[in-house]
Amino acid sequence: MHNTGTDGAAAKRPGAIDDLFLSLEHELAVFLRRARASSGEMAREVHPDLEPSAYGLLLRLAEAGEQRATELACYFGVGKATISRQLRALDDLGLVAREKDPADGRAVLVRLTDEGLARFTRVRSARRDRYARRLASWDRGEIAELARLLHRLNDEQEPEQDETQEQRDEAREGEPEQG
Repeated sequence: MHNTGTDGAAAKRPGAIDDLFLSLEHELAVFLRRARASSGEMAREVHPDLEPSAYGLLLRLAEAGEQRATELACYFGVGKATISRQLRALDDLGLVAREKDPADGRAVLVRLTDEGLARFTRVRSARRDRYARRLASWDRGEIAELARLLHRLNDEQEPEQDETQEQRDEAREGEPEQG
């Protein structure tokens, strides 16, 4: 186990706050590396040709329902070209379908196909079972506390990410039109 200095002794040393943040940074880096690897595995379980980054699109569509590609691009903070490429790949694999938006015939809505939802649900259920097994020795209060703290961390990241997206959008507005 890593010494994060939460016992109070390290907090009294000069520079102890740096030790806390270095430890946090390290643990988050390990967690994120494993999460990226896990996303790749889950994507391959959904379909052998599915890109790891496209798994998140399936998750978003499963949770939020049908959406426009522009809404998905905004949610993920990526460009329309990136989303279009990923959606085309998902469409080619039969995991998503595109249909005209009944509210606006010029727009297209993207939704999971029955096959896409079935494959995604199977993989997501297996992942949840793995989490349950790995955390079986944890007290339910510890799991709740971890979920609460991760939620807080995620909430505190959103304004920073929103600002970054706004800066990218403003920079694009100053660029000449291409075409």
